[in-house]
Amino acid sequence: MTARCPNTTCLNLALTAALLSATTQAQPGQENTQVYFGAVHVHTNYSFDAFTNGTLASPADAYRWARGEAIPGGGGGPDLKIAAPLDFYAVSDHAEWMGVFKLMEDPNSPMSRHPLASRITSDDPAVAMGAFGEILQSFSQGKRDASLDNPEINHNVWQDIVSTADAYYRPGEFTTFPAFEWTSNPQTRNLHRVVVFQDSKAIPATPLSSQDSSDPEHLWDWMDSQRQAGATLLAIPHNANASDGLMFSLQTFDGEDLTADYSARRQRNEPLYEITQIKGTSETHPELSPNDEFAGFELWDYLLSTEGARPEHRRGSYARQALLDGIELAGQGKGNPFAYGFIGDSDTHNAAASLEEYNYSGKFAVENSPRQRLHGHPGQSEAQTQAIREFSSGGLAAVWAEDNTREAIFGAMQRRETYGTTGPRIKLRFFGGWQFSADDASSADFAQIGYRKGQPMGSTLQGAPESAGAPTFMVWAARDPASGNLDRVQIIKGWVDREGRQQERIHNVAWSGDRQPDARGQLSPVGDTVDTNSGDYSNSIGSPQLAAFWQDPDFSPDERAFYYVRVLEIPTPRWSTRDAAALGEPVPDNLPTSIQERAFSSPIWYSP
Repeated sequence: MTARCPNTTCLNLALTAALLSATTQAQPGQENTQVYFGAVHVHTNYSFDAFTNGTLASPADAYRWARGEAIPGGGGGPDLKIAAPLDFYAVSDHAEWMGVFKLMEDPNSPMSRHPLASRITSDDPAVAMGAFGEILQSFSQGKRDASLDNPEINHNVWQDIVSTADAYYRPGEFTTFPAFEWTSNPQTRNLHRVVVFQDSKAIPATPLSSQDSSDPEHLWDWMDSQRQAGATLLAIPHNANASDGLMFSLQTFDGEDLTADYSARRQRNEPLYEITQIKGTSETHPELSPNDEFAGFELWDYLLSTEGARPEHRRGSYARQALLDGIELAGQGKGNPFAYGFIGDSDTHNAAASLEEYNYSGKFAVENSPRQRLHGHPGQSEAQTQAIREFSSGGLAAVWAEDNTREAIFGAMQRRETYGTTGPRIKLRFFGGWQFSADDASSADFAQIGYRKGQPMGSTLQGAPESAGAPTFMVWAARDPASGNLDRVQIIKGWVDREGRQQERIHNVAWSGDRQPDARGQLSPVGDTVDTNSGDYSNSIGSPQLAAFWQDPDFSPDERAFYYVRVLEIPTPRWSTRDAAALGEPVPDNLPTSIQERAFSSPIWYSP
């Protein structure tokens, strides 16, 4: 299981066997930052769509689950328990109707007498789902039901979410954040953002509902006003793939051209983008990146309707295209509104971010069994069932922070020293600069050298020194011991050339085995050990660790560019393959039997 680095598209790095050995790994030396894994996009029974889909778990249950305890799974299925505790977690229930539907089952609450209450709380899933579908449709059309607005309930539930986050915070051990989701959904097109507060100081009395306005600029205005009142907060958009081109549009919500002021406001409020989660991975799409052999990964190609409607627009719906549009806008003097770092996250609506393929319990409580996930439940159409089969197991946020505290983890998110994975706890370092050498990438002092001679993921290289030549990069990745070995490490470059054309190129910079790239720089597949009958695999291929030094062979100092890392595991069984094996059934049509889990670093930008 040796590792190679190309000698045609990067400067060669001879990795030692010790660096790659599963038993004698030379870990990067002690540095000021450590990697912490967690999730901040988590729903409980306080969210309207979670409660109507059978969720039993509360915010307190969510934090107990993240700490490693078992909690009720609902749906007639088993309890939920994570394989290994997380480092940080945030409950981020929908601001819209927060807690209102749950109170419909409380006979002491006036909401129990609401005309919808008997249907929302029905034991018949078909009845509850029918009511939910009507509510979602009206919500997406901008119709506001004043009878569901209750400021007192909204305030009390929000304060419970905040106080619960505070109660479970253990500095140095387990970090929590107050958070909510702003759920703009115009015509079933997703413009959702998770809003995260560093702490409960100067916390608002209630969260902002998108029923006040679906325009993200309204959210940013509100966030700016919260900062003036003393709060520290940021927003994280997600699921651009379900936005039908609206998330990264080249116009404002009102159809105006983008400006430098717009870009500054967006950057100030939204430093991160959630690149992967249960509703798919939105890195790129084969129609946008036809030369990327891995572009078709876990695409969830739906709008947020109950009828399985499909989006029509790819541009504006995927992160890589947004990065390209961003540097083009910056070159036009309009600033870069899409200078996003990346995280992964969950979007579970059952309190538990069941991110492992082997421990997946569905997005909603009604999916808490293999049969329900693969065959649906009463009241569900075949189109709805297929959309659920295409759910991913969810992603994971990773941050490089000084310690496990609110201040340190939030600070890492603000400076974009973050990355996202599709679930596994892959470790990933990425540095850019002008002075790295091949020896640096094989040094036991990898991290110290990276910080001393360059800048980490999420940073910008500003102007090329006259004598520097092309920028240099170091990358190091290590497998999750509970997941697959690593197939390869890629650096993806995007730039705008002298003629104003957007370009992208994928460089394989390190890989397992004795494969050699062809004339186009392509590698043969690493192999596939997945057994669909047992739903298992073998780590007999791939490498436990990969590292590389790389220098851009196509650099031009007057062209804006970005670089980010994509790490691929060997193929492992998808959750649906494991479920089919558990049921003794073949894998459903139109689903992959295996997937290559991956990690995406935040970009490093170059600006002339």
